[in-house]
Amino acid sequence: MYTLSPQTKAVIFDLDDTLYDFKHCHNRVMPLLENYAREKLGMEPVLFRTEHKKMLEWQFDALPKQAGCHSRAMRFQLLLESHGLPLRHANALAELYWNSMLDIMTPFPGCVALFQNLRNRGISIGIGTDMTADWQLKKLERLGLLDYVSFFVSSEETEEKPGSGMFLRCASKAAVPIDCCLFVGDNPKRDIKGAIDVGMPFLWIQPDPEKRALHPDYPSVASIAEIQFPS
Repeated sequence: MYTLSPQTKAVIFDLDDTLYDFKHCHNRVMPLLENYAREKLGMEPVLFRTEHKKMLEWQFDALPKQAGCHSRAMRFQLLLESHGLPLRHANALAELYWNSMLDIMTPFPGCVALFQNLRNRGISIGIGTDMTADWQLKKLERLGLLDYVSFFVSSEETEEKPGSGMFLRCASKAAVPIDCCLFVGDNPKRDIKGAIDVGMPFLWIQPDPEKRALHPDYPSVASIAEIQFPS
């Protein structure tokens, strides 16, 4: 369990794999894209997976601090170009990916109740997320969380985590001192390192006790449902 500090005035959440299970949704959606590639492009699933991974790696190598490294439309555009296939399929694949993701995603247990409690207690809720604003806002709406959010920062607006710009921008929008913020995220290399670098309190969401044991000095919980309020 983790009890919020009485001085906490704003809680800033990462989105993917913090508020819902991105990895699970991604793994369910990718076969739909593989079927599309086979039926519309004549590309077998194994080849599609290999090429998709290659383009993903190129994006993250070439665009490490830009939200564009997450763009599925760009990823599929690059894939199609490399095989001389019609570019009109890039948007179709991207829309299939994200709309299928939205159809199946659900918030982690306790998310909605936590957001309700934070709002009722007058604690500002923010989102600090890598990727572009458009689909991230759609995700929050699908999860039933968007109406509780007071401010939102994507890496399209500033820079990719763990860059300090993301965390400083969140604190600026929260309009409270950094030590009165709490950043909640699942990724120690991005969410936690970025918070540490600017002196922002943080909470690590990590269900695996063995992974939590690798960083015993990090405040951590197994799930978002374990966040409590001071009595």
